[in-house]
Amino acid sequence: MLTRDQLLAMFRKSNALQRGHFELSSGLHSGHYFQCAQVLQYPKHATAIGRELARRFRKQKPTVVIGPAAGGILVAFEAARALGVRAMYSERVDAEMQLRRGFMVTKKDRVLITEDAITTGESARKVAALVERFGAKVVGIAAVVDRSGGRAKFPGKRFARLFSLAFETFPPHECPLCSEQIPVTRPGRIPRKTVL
Repeated sequence: MLTRDQLLAMFRKSNALQRGHFELSSGLHSGHYFQCAQVLQYPKHATAIGRELARRFRKQKPTVVIGPAAGGILVAFEAARALGVRAMYSERVDAEMQLRRGFMVTKKDRVLITEDAITTGESARKVAALVERFGAKVVGIAAVVDRSGGRAKFPGKRFARLFSLAFETFPPHECPLCSEQIPVTRPGRIPRKTVL
């Protein structure tokens, strides 16, 4: 069992907790950011995290673990490895989640959805809706970090997180950091290059 203290030690050692002005994948702004990739770059940590998420959902008997790209990919892989089941990831296409690259689920599948960090829960809800359209059953949603402050809800679905962080978030038009004209960073996104 992975304890809160062990998780905190992993986060601190890998510099996963960052301060600045960030635009999250939800579109909200925050003065703090948890960069889960900094923790997951270490196989020892990724394996321990995946094992712990798997332990919490073993009784639900998932047959596949799906994480939204890109943050959920490693988490899904490690949880699936610990469960001995398939791992896949979904991708956003025109703001909607899709299974591509030949990934498929059927009515026989029991799906665990994994995320690195949840702010609003929108990505996980979109993945759940996607797999349910295929007739698969969502047996749970798991996250390494819940940064929603308890606001992310998944009615009718079991939700487990390894750690909660209550960072304040703002719509861009209400962001005090924007008012102070502090440049915004969009973590995890590749900056667009200007073509001359």
